[in-house]
Amino acid sequence: MLDTIRKNSVRLALFAAVTTGLTAVINTVTRPTIAHQTAVQQKILLDQVVPPEKYNNVMQDECYVVTDSALGNDKPHRLYVARKDDRPVAAALETTAPDGYSGAIQMLVGADFHGKVLGVRVVEHHETPGLGDKIDLRISDWITAFSSVQLNGAQDTHFAVKKDGGDFDQFTGATITPRAVVNAAKRATLLIETLPEKISALPVCGDANE
Repeated sequence: MLDTIRKNSVRLALFAAVTTGLTAVINTVTRPTIAHQTAVQQKILLDQVVPPEKYNNVMQDECYVVTDSALGNDKPHRLYVARKDDRPVAAALETTAPDGYSGAIQMLVGADFHGKVLGVRVVEHHETPGLGDKIDLRISDWITAFSSVQLNGAQDTHFAVKKDGGDFDQFTGATITPRAVVNAAKRATLLIETLPEKISALPVCGDANE
């Protein structure tokens, strides 16, 4: 009986060791591929909000952390700076629309430093299928209406949904979601305008205080 228990224990220990070893090997082998694919997808997303012809640096390599309540909460948000011949010309900033119909909407807003929106994308949401989910580029091209829109200060009444007197379409039966996205994009664009003089003082992504 004891011999049987010992044999089973040894088998289980060997199985655990082999499984752990295989898992470690697989993680080691696949980690570079996963990292590469993540970087590729990130580059595609950044190029959707800041057209690649506008910059010639590697935006992913110039990543900073911004913490500001204008971004929808007090959590850190990543800022990617676009440079043309080493001169900062635009930025892509993560932001949150906290007041979506079905919860917070995570976004990426690209703009130059003069109030011109270059692009906006929703990266995560829980909005109602068939209604609020039209903010998702896979569902509708509504989000592309932000491209090349000039924001003329915080009091610009054009930068709002039509129900609020602005220029952006709302969805039939769903105004809350597009309003949340428009307002979040506005706040992020206004914040980007203030950043050129502050970039050097911002914490870099990956720092302990991120």
